[in-house]
Amino acid sequence: MYFVHPQIEKREIKKAFFCFFKRTNLEKLKNKLSFYFPEKNLFFVDMARTAFKIAIENLNLKNSQILIPAFICDIFFPILREYNIEPIFLDIDLKTFHLKTEEIEKKISKKTKAILICHTFGLPFDFEKIKNFSKDLIIVEDCAHAFGAYWKDSFLGNFGKVSFFSLYKQFPVARGGLLVCPKDWQISLKETKFNLRDFISFLNHILPFAFLFKKFGQKIAPKIMRKEKGKEFLALNKISLNLFSCFLENFEEKIKKRRQLALFFQEKLKELGFETQESQNNVFCYLSALVPKSFEEARDKIVKELQKRKIFCTRIWKDPIIFNKEVKKTWKINLKDFPNTVEAAKRIINFPLQSHYQKKDIEKMIFALKEILNFLK
Repeated sequence: MYFVHPQIEKREIKKAFFCFFKRTNLEKLKNKLSFYFPEKNLFFVDMARTAFKIAIENLNLKNSQILIPAFICDIFFPILREYNIEPIFLDIDLKTFHLKTEEIEKKISKKTKAILICHTFGLPFDFEKIKNFSKDLIIVEDCAHAFGAYWKDSFLGNFGKVSFFSLYKQFPVARGGLLVCPKDWQISLKETKFNLRDFISFLNHILPFAFLFKKFGQKIAPKIMRKEKGKEFLALNKISLNLFSCFLENFEEKIKKRRQLALFFQEKLKELGFETQESQNNVFCYLSALVPKSFEEARDKIVKELQKRKIFCTRIWKDPIIFNKEVKKTWKINLKDFPNTVEAAKRIINFPLQSHYQKKDIEKMIFALKEILNFLK
C-alpha cells in the first residue's frame, strides 16, 4: 500500500508512542530550529491558517489587496473575507506551479500591500524574479509544503517578512502550524489539548489505519468538527509538539533519500508522457505531475484505478481557490484569465512518496500506471 501523506515506519512506532508521555521541552525544540531560522521568533499554532491570520493582523493587512497565486487551496477564502482583503490572483507557470511573476507589474496597484509566495509542492520559489517589487510589497511566505527546502544559501522561511508552515504535511503529527516572524513580535496563544480528532489524525499516519480510513473512512471515522470559540489564536498541543520534535531528528537525511527517489520517479513519469515540476532544491512534499494531455479527461479514472491497486494518489489542487463559487462571485473571477491554473487543476496528480521507499516501490507504481494508461488508450 502506498500513501501520499507522511507514514510512520514500523521501526518508528515505538518512539512515536512515547511522544504521548514525554515532557515537552519547547525551548530545546526552538534551539533546534534556530539552525533553520536564525534571528527569528517562532510560534507553534494549531494550524497554518492560524499563523496566516496572525500575520495579517500584525502586518496590518486588513482592508488591503494581496497578490496571491490562483493555483492554491481555497482555505484562504474565509480568511480573506474575514479581514476584508481583496485577492489579486496571478496565473501560474506550468513548469514550476509557481505564480507567474511577469503578471505582477500589470496587476499591482496602490492598494496592493503584500504578495503571498507559495513554495508549491516543496519547490523553492526564485526570489530573484521579484527583486524589483520586494521594496514595495510585504512578502509573506507560504511554506506549507517546504520545510527544509532552501534557496541559495538560506532555508525557506527566511526571505519573507513572515512565513508559515503546515507541519503535518511533512511530519507524522496530528496537526500543527509554525509561524516564523520577527524577533520583536509578541503573540498570545491559548493552550489546547490533544483530542479525539487529533488521535484519529495521528492513526492515519500508521499503515493499517491509513488503509482503513481510505476504504471505509466515511463509516468508521466520526466527522468531528472542531468549533472555534471566539477569535483566540490557538497553540499547538503538546503531544503534536513532541511528535514534531521526535521526527525532526534525521530529517535532513530523510529529505536526501526522498529527493533521490523523486528524481528517479520523475524520470519514469516523463517516459510515460507526464510533465513534472522542476527539481532543484525541491523537498518534494508532494511528488506532483501533470497527466499527458491526451489523458486529461481520464485523470480521475487513473486515480481510481490506482486506488484499486492500493496506490492512493491525491489531486492537490483539483479545486483551487478560483474554482470556488463564492470566490468567483465575490471577486468576479473569469477562469479564462487563468488558463494555466485551469489546466493544472484538470491534470494534476500527487503520487505517493516516502523516504523509506525503495526503487522497487517506484517501479511497482510505474508498472501499474503503465497498465492503466494502456487500458485507457
